[in-house]
Amino acid sequence: MTGIAVLGSTNMDLVAYVARAPRLGETITGRELRTVPGGKGANQAVAAARAGGDVTMIGAVGNDAYGAVLRTSLEHAGVDTDLLHTAEGPSGTAHIVVDDLGGNSIVVIPGANGTVTALGPGEMAAIASADLLLLQLELPLTAVTEGARVAHAQGVRTILTPSPVQPLPPELLDCVDLLIPNEHEAAALTGATDPHAAARLLLAQVPAVVITLGAKGCLYAARGGEPVLFPAPEVTAVDTTGAGDTFVGTLAVALGERRPVPESLAWASSAAALCVQRPGASSSMPYRGEIDAA
Repeated sequence: MTGIAVLGSTNMDLVAYVARAPRLGETITGRELRTVPGGKGANQAVAAARAGGDVTMIGAVGNDAYGAVLRTSLEHAGVDTDLLHTAEGPSGTAHIVVDDLGGNSIVVIPGANGTVTALGPGEMAAIASADLLLLQLELPLTAVTEGARVAHAQGVRTILTPSPVQPLPPELLDCVDLLIPNEHEAAALTGATDPHAAARLLLAQVPAVVITLGAKGCLYAARGGEPVLFPAPEVTAVDTTGAGDTFVGTLAVALGERRPVPESLAWASSAAALCVQRPGASSSMPYRGEIDAA
């Protein structure tokens, strides 16, 4: 079984469903509010665990009611939470608006995630013993960079989702094996709106990149080769929240099982397609049997 360490955020998602997102200064009436465990780190951990990975979550929740629910939800998914610390104060939250086309806009309040500024011996040991490390940018950059350095020093394959997008220091990129931005993040990082051009620019900084393109699939590129487009299954989206994290978590499991890249990307795309057909983030993530069947 693939050992995956996830150094990342754990949030409670407060999801409002609306016909369309409000414009600036506008108030509209929504039809439903759901409270769903989330956070990019926790979402990727759940996705990987449901896909068959042996997953350890590294991060923090608050000592509020949300914190207890978030920890329990990860444990129910089969994620090891021994290194998910409890910090004084509120847990992280994400305030999400989902429209009738399945699109979303999100505001993240870090809460306890902001306390994860450095790694202790236990966290370093968990990363060093893993097959892969999954990173995002909802924790302080100091901790993310330290985690990448530990993984790189131990030969642990490191996958970074650069979200929320921000400038990436060379000392972090030097330790990343695979970068997985969406098309908007790739454009923000490179200044190139064409994904093929963005991929080529990113390969100057990391060995391989996957740019996710939503319903259009994903673009894979590795040093020494040209970018290749892999189409996504055609489905009707209900809620795209968590689809990218489902893709990353599932892809990590496939790569850890040493599947060929095209097969791994197809498997991860199938998982993301299943996710978008259901409401919610972690609650919509498929299990291994469902992905295989798809």
